Amino acid sequence: MCTQESSCREFLLSRRSIRRFREDPVPDELIEKALDIARFAPSAHNNQPWVFVVVKDKEKLRKLAEIHRWSKPILGSQVAIIVFSDSKISPRSHLVDGSIVATYLWLALHCVGLSTVWIYTLEQAEQIRNIVNAPEHLMPVAIFPVGFPAESPPPRPRKQLSEIVKIDSF
Repeated sequence: MCTQESSCREFLLSRRSIRRFREDPVPDELIEKALDIARFAPSAHNNQPWVFVVVKDKEKLRKLAEIHRWSKPILGSQVAIIVFSDSKISPRSHLVDGSIVATYLWLALHCVGLSTVWIYTLEQAEQIRNIVNAPEHLMPVAIFPVGFPAESPPPRPRKQLSEIVKIDSF
């Protein structure tokens, strides 16, 4: 728990989307710690309709890196984590719940000192399921290539609060 507003703010604002990784191996313990944190994400009715697939196999990583033009960072990672949501467990809310747990995982990876970028997956669901032999009722919400950063991008511009916050109505 962030005990001071400034440390929470600093932690959240220091996260970056990292697309280039060092070749250093990613310790299993760090992946497990991040997954252990992520599993505490909230979900509708506490159904927890998610499954994490940790991919280390180089051939599978290569195939995942080819699903679309923005998935190339997977090729440079030592490991990738696919977040699946389960439509059998939560037919109406699995995508929202899957997105919440994916966000928790993204922040948990940052928390344990690893870096990643969110790779979009919804239009390539069947292809991704085929790569990891996932059943049809599992929807890939995100792929996170994971590693130690080989880049340090500056913060990206953000809209002003006045542009995105409306009080009471538009």
